[in-house]
Amino acid sequence: MRLALTGGGTGGHIIPALAVMEAVQARLGGTAEVCFFGPEDRGERARVEAAGVRFVGVPSAAVRGRSPLGLLRSGWRLLRGTVAALRALRAFKPDAVFSTGGYGSFPGSLATRVLRRPLVVYLPDVHPGWAVKAERVLATRMTTTTEAALEFLPRKKTVVTGYPVRASFFSTDRAQARAALGIGESDRVVVIAGATQGAMAINNAILAGIEALLAEAVVFHVTGQAGLAAAEVARAALPGGLRERYHVAAFRDDLPELMVAANLGVFRAGASVLGEVPAAGLPSILVPATYAGGHQRNNARWLGDAGAAVVLEEAEIAALPERIRELLGEPDRLTAMGDAARALARPDAAGAIAAVVLEVARR
Repeated sequence: MRLALTGGGTGGHIIPALAVMEAVQARLGGTAEVCFFGPEDRGERARVEAAGVRFVGVPSAAVRGRSPLGLLRSGWRLLRGTVAALRALRAFKPDAVFSTGGYGSFPGSLATRVLRRPLVVYLPDVHPGWAVKAERVLATRMTTTTEAALEFLPRKKTVVTGYPVRASFFSTDRAQARAALGIGESDRVVVIAGATQGAMAINNAILAGIEALLAEAVVFHVTGQAGLAAAEVARAALPGGLRERYHVAAFRDDLPELMVAANLGVFRAGASVLGEVPAAGLPSILVPATYAGGHQRNNARWLGDAGAAVVLEEAEIAALPERIRELLGEPDRLTAMGDAARALARPDAAGAIAAVVLEVARR
């Protein structure tokens, strides 16, 4: 079987594509030939190739919030990308194409339709962006994370699967994760990760209250590359006893283990939290970003309404360190939030999507 993947714009679109690819390979004994078609201006190539998957660059561009001149430029890049995707997909001859949305997916999805290849589109968020809104017309089948998204999608061809996360979320427990990270059993642990590109508003709020926070908990702070230098300066200025409790890094490959080990998480509300917070059973504070049409608010609200997360608007972000400390002081509430998060988990989401991909490929 030949499987084409397409998507891009954020890590929330790359991670599920790779998780589904792994599930397809598991079902086929590793015999599938896989190629990813997408943009490469936000680190997509490095992430995909690190997973051992061939990458073909396809130009694309966002259209939301662009000026008239910007829309013309984006339209030109989308046209170039569609032509490039047509050539590359015609040469690759995929049995199925799997799109995870984001503006980077549109040229490949449109080219798939032109070539009359089967297309499975996955909506990771609660609310679709412009690319998935267009691709729902092109799709052979659709899959999505939550039942809440069904009002925006064609129900007859859509399956609710959950968000496919890395298997490591389910292969370790808190005690094992803490032992691997060198964290004591009784330590309270907070993990803060702004998103693939980092989140400066979250970083700045945390640094403003870092000493008081470290008096309450061990903190793992994933800053993104842009926020790393400031966090390292703040760490160096801390008293020795607190400095050892503050762990900073631009990125962490072991984020699943960190989330499983933690008592509380602080995140943006990109698509990945819909799968990773439930998979880790992690009580969370979510700070939804307001860009890209504000879709993160819908994601945050879904987890908040389920009792799994507290939603903090960016306008209130100065209160973030205090809110973290307040929650750490309410262990019963944290336990209830963790249970609520865990109840939303779908461990076989990747396998469920893989089954849909294989079904359309065999038609």
